[in-house]
Amino acid sequence: MPKIAYVNGRYLPHRDAAVHVEDRGYQFADGVYEVCEVARGYIIDMTPHLDRLDRSLSELKIGWPMSRSSLQTVMREVISRNGVVNGLVYLQVTRGVAPRDHVFPAAHTRPSLVITAKKSSPQAATKRAETGIKVITVPENRWERVDIKSVGLLPNVLARQKAKEAGAQEAWFVDPDGTVKEGAATNVWIVTKDGRLKTRPAESGILKGITRATVMRVAEKLGLEVEERGFTVDEAKSAREAFITAATTLVMPVVEIDGQPVANGHPGSVALSLRRAFFDVAEKIAA
Repeated sequence: MPKIAYVNGRYLPHRDAAVHVEDRGYQFADGVYEVCEVARGYIIDMTPHLDRLDRSLSELKIGWPMSRSSLQTVMREVISRNGVVNGLVYLQVTRGVAPRDHVFPAAHTRPSLVITAKKSSPQAATKRAETGIKVITVPENRWERVDIKSVGLLPNVLARQKAKEAGAQEAWFVDPDGTVKEGAATNVWIVTKDGRLKTRPAESGILKGITRATVMRVAEKLGLEVEERGFTVDEAKSAREAFITAATTLVMPVVEIDGQPVANGHPGSVALSLRRAFFDVAEKIAA
């Protein structure tokens, strides 16, 4: 089955999908994006993902490219045309095409919309969760508005590349005082010695993860206490468990930080139990 992308009103073969050279997403990273997991033929947590898209667009004063209901229809069509039962669907909205100028273009400029979908293997993800991942830490060097899911991800790209070169799978941004903020593409959690879950508050300084919020509900269902409080790298290294959350990873155990094993260096029972119970709690809308 050939890959199909949606670009500004047209369904195109992936190899032919393109945006204008003066699209502001290309010129200025003047746009936002969202990504939803597709699992077992359902779009996971679509409502809160689109709510966050609405907030990101509002913060940047970018209009919706179409109505919310129409966007959902296009998402389903892209998923269907790509035969995705398990995978991811990506949405990117930019301020549109206009002559290059730092200030906003004319008010009638139409936002650009690109939607793509790709398959993934649940078995491969489960196998990775059974072994866990390694992370490194890097100094925080991003702009302050990381609460907006902007396409301006160069610091995240460099951090992920550094992680790859170190044999790790994720990088955690760390404040000057040693407090962990979030991963390059994930939210960060630890499990304390007494079994409490800790994750940094999402009012500012990090992206308010949709999967993060669902995991909080999963934790409540499992009778686990969640404390929204910052923690240091040293606390994470000495924790009972550590894990990350995102639509692309769900709940993924962390077994090593900067070359130092977390606990016994194996995935912990809390993270794995959260992962197993995730789909019982998450919103599921037929794709």
